[in-house]
Amino acid sequence: MFKNFIMKKMLASQTKHLPKDQQDMILGMLEKDPKLFETIALEMQAEMKKGKGQLSAAMAVLPKYKDRLEKLKGGK
Repeated sequence: MFKNFIMKKMLASQTKHLPKDQQDMILGMLEKDPKLFETIALEMQAEMKKGKGQLSAAMAVLPKYKDRLEKLKGGK
């Protein structure tokens, strides 16, 4: 429960530049499958420890989870 709260706060700070409806969509996806977002975060951290920036790490990790993210979003 506390871990989900922390994840929500972190995600909210990372998406503050997005429109409110997109922020709500992403937070809704987090609530549906918090384990997926935890896995993505851990893999991105591992990539950043290798010297990649946050954007490069995201580009390396997110394609692996594209289908699952689309399902959470309501697509496919």
